[in-house]
Amino acid sequence: CMSNAPAPFVLSPILKPKVWGGRRLARFAKALPPEGGPDAMIGESWELADLDSTSAGGGGGEAAHSTIATGALAGQTIRDAVRAWGGDLLGAASPTASGGFPLLVKYLDAREHLSVQVHPSPAYAAAHADAHLKTESWYVLAAEASVLADGTPLEPVLYKGVREGLTPDVFASLVAEGRAGEAMVAEPAVPGTCHTLPSGTLHALGAGVLVAEVQTPSDTTFRVYDWQREYARPDRELHLERAMRCIEWGAAPGGLSARAEDARGVVAATPFYELCELRGHCEEKALAPIAAGRCAVLMLVGGMGAELASASGAFEGASMGVGATAVVPASCASDTVLRAGPGTVALVAMLGDSTRAPAAAG
Repeated sequence: CMSNAPAPFVLSPILKPKVWGGRRLARFAKALPPEGGPDAMIGESWELADLDSTSAGGGGGEAAHSTIATGALAGQTIRDAVRAWGGDLLGAASPTASGGFPLLVKYLDAREHLSVQVHPSPAYAAAHADAHLKTESWYVLAAEASVLADGTPLEPVLYKGVREGLTPDVFASLVAEGRAGEAMVAEPAVPGTCHTLPSGTLHALGAGVLVAEVQTPSDTTFRVYDWQREYARPDRELHLERAMRCIEWGAAPGGLSARAEDARGVVAATPFYELCELRGHCEEKALAPIAAGRCAVLMLVGGMGAELASASGAFEGASMGVGATAVVPASCASDTVLRAGPGTVALVAMLGDSTRAPAAAG
C-alpha cells in the first residue's frame, strides 16, 4: 500500500465565537479560549469546512478550509485531499462547483436562542443565481433549561416551521410585534433525536441545546428575527422581505431516532447525505453496511475514544478521542472498522451520489 494512498484521517476543528455561544464544547475536547476574554463564548466548532468564502454574519467572510491532523496528508487541507484523491475520496459524489468537499459539519452550542432564519426555497434559488439551497440536520447531544435576560425560564426546544393556520400576513405581524416565537412550532429538544430541515424551512436552534450539525455547504441565510429584546442584543440586519418569499408554509419534518431494529441506525436521509448513528461498546464495528463504497464523515460524540482501522491491515488507522471528526475515503469504506471503546456513540454522514449532489456555494 503506497504511503500516500487514501486512508481515514482526523481533522482539526475551527472554533467560532458567537454572541449566543457558550462553554459546553469543552465536553467534546475543544480547546476553548480563556473564560472572561472577548472571544470566550464559542458557538460553533467547524469540524469539516471547505468553503472559498463565507457570509460576514456566518463564517466571518473569509475562506474556511479544514486542516488534516493525521495521516499521509497531515498539515494539508481537506481541499488538498479532494484534489489528491478525487473519486477515491468522494466516491460517486461530486465536489462543489468550486472543487470543494460537499458537506459542512459542525458542533453548535446554543447558550441563547439562535436567530430565526430560513435558507432559500427551491423556487427562490431557481430564480436567483446568487441564492443557494441549504439542507441541514441537527442531532441533539444535550438539552438543558436556561433563562432569558429578564429571568424568564426556558425549556430547551427546537423552533422548526410556522404554526399551522397562520397566514403570511399574520405571521409578519407577529414578527413585527416581537412575537416570532409564538408564530413557530416549538418542539422539545430530546438528546438522541435528529431533525432535518430542508431548504425553505423556517428554524431556530433554541437556548440550552447542543447539536452536531451536518449540512450542504452553502451559506445563503435570510434572518427573520434575532431576539434583540429577549437577550438585549445589538441590532443585526434582518431580511424579512426575502425570507417571506422562501418560507415553506407546511409542517416541518418530524424528528427521527435510531430504531433498534434498524442495523444501519439511519436518523437522516436526504438527497445530499445520509446520517446514521453507530453505537458500540468494546467491540469492532464494520462501516461497510453503512458506507460501502461511499465517502463517510465520522463524528465521535460519546464514549471514551475509538480507532478507525483497516480490517485487512491495508492502511494505517486513526485514533479518535470524544469530539474528534474523521473522514473515511470511499475507496477504504468497505475495509474500515471502528474499534469502539466503552460507550462509543458515533455519527456517520455519507455523501449522496453525484446525480443528486447539490450545486452548493463554494
